[in-house]
Amino acid sequence: MCVSVSGTSVASLAAMPAADLQDSFRRFFDASTEFFRHLSEIDWTTFGIALLFLLGMQLARAWAWRNVLRAAYPDRKIPFLPLSAAYLAGAGINAIVPAHAGDATKVFLVKRQIPDSSYPAVTSSFLVQTVFDTSVGVLVLLYAITQGLLPPLPQIPHLPAFEISFWAENPNLFFITLAATLLAIAIAIYLLAHRVRRFWARVRQGLVILREPRRYMREVFAWQGVGWICRFAAFWFFLEAFGIGGSIGNVMLVMSVQAIANIVPFTPGGAGAQQALLVATLHGPTRTAVLSFSVGTQIAMAAWSVALGFMAILLVFRTTDWRGLIRQAQEEAEGEKAAEAAS
Repeated sequence: MCVSVSGTSVASLAAMPAADLQDSFRRFFDASTEFFRHLSEIDWTTFGIALLFLLGMQLARAWAWRNVLRAAYPDRKIPFLPLSAAYLAGAGINAIVPAHAGDATKVFLVKRQIPDSSYPAVTSSFLVQTVFDTSVGVLVLLYAITQGLLPPLPQIPHLPAFEISFWAENPNLFFITLAATLLAIAIAIYLLAHRVRRFWARVRQGLVILREPRRYMREVFAWQGVGWICRFAAFWFFLEAFGIGGSIGNVMLVMSVQAIANIVPFTPGGAGAQQALLVATLHGPTRTAVLSFSVGTQIAMAAWSVALGFMAILLVFRTTDWRGLIRQAQEEAEGEKAAEAAS
């Protein structure tokens, strides 16, 4: 017996992803071929400036996180160099390992630098940044929609991007998945709130800066704003480097496309979805130029994050075993959770 969802059987839905995902990867690799074929046409000086702005974005975000931790642990010394190295190391791991393993590594490396700190507090301090990121991300998306930069809703299901067309063609399944996810989160919060009181006390410790709005605006909001300005500038120079032309509209479009492609990604970094969206929305340049820019920027950002991350791991943490760092992060987190449950 097959259960029907929006007129489509679950069996047929299960058969769709493999071929469609293969198409997404194929489109990404085709675009990669175009990028490498047009390497000589890139303005490498402008390209390098874009990479420096990406580094500036990471350092600004790391400084904002340090300020959150200083509020949570006012009597602890939190040096910026190892914290920024942990941030870069985590970003590099995120570029090659799925499921945000790099974020767990950031938390693990920073927690080791703060005596008597706890994973719940350090993790919640890291999540403070989502307040600003979510707000600005929504504003960027609204700007793109109101300015007509994104394709009309009737066209979205027909875009050659599985991540987008699958959910657009099966809205009931999307809302069921979303509802199930929210329900699971609510149940987990309920169980934790009733069983692990001390856990929530430590979570609140990481969020303490939010109780001081002026300090939050000065030490976190402002620095995250600097990070977003650096990100904006990086995309501007990437567009210039590929000969497409930097403009407010083009940068906002690229940032919106990234946000959409990463909402529910089936491929790493939304590979395939970003290319399909940009080809459909970035008017003026040729299709080849758009594909070269899109995949070139995606490859460059990932490679730059990996290079910076491994330099940080080697120079600051004196190791090249990034897999070992991930294992230690998982083992220590599990050990602390077990200790919390036992107490």
